[in-house]
Amino acid sequence: MAQRVLAVVERRSARAILIDDDGGLILIRRTKPGTPTYWTTAGGGVEDSDASIEAAMHREVFEELGAKAAGASQVFLVSSRSETGLRVQHYFVTKLVSLDVAARNGPEVNDPSRGAYDVERVDLLGDELARMDLQPLELKAFILANREALLAEADILG
Repeated sequence: MAQRVLAVVERRSARAILIDDDGGLILIRRTKPGTPTYWTTAGGGVEDSDASIEAAMHREVFEELGAKAAGASQVFLVSSRSETGLRVQHYFVTKLVSLDVAARNGPEVNDPSRGAYDVERVDLLGDELARMDLQPLELKAFILANREALLAEADILG
């Protein structure tokens, strides 16, 4: 019998599928020099000071959006290999409580060389999401296939 070799997790990140009271998905439009515009969810690396992966997601939502969210339910995982290990992204559906873009902080908003991080709202049930370059593509497919379930889950959290 072959022995399984477990991958070393090089980077773990926490990201939010953040939904507002009107069924809008809160996204970040990324515009950076030399790269076509794309959209992504708020989130980033889990730090040693984070009490949990969920706590990291809440911290990142505040840093990148100036937002607070109610609860969270992990609904999706995306992983990819690099030369030094596995990169794992944990996606949580969560309900928007408040958003104040003036409260954003961190390198995403403080370093202009990183490009623009514009906050946008997209109707989760509308047609626009299917036409957007939402990254990673696995997340886009997951959200499009599970729109109603994500809305239902967010309603439980809020």
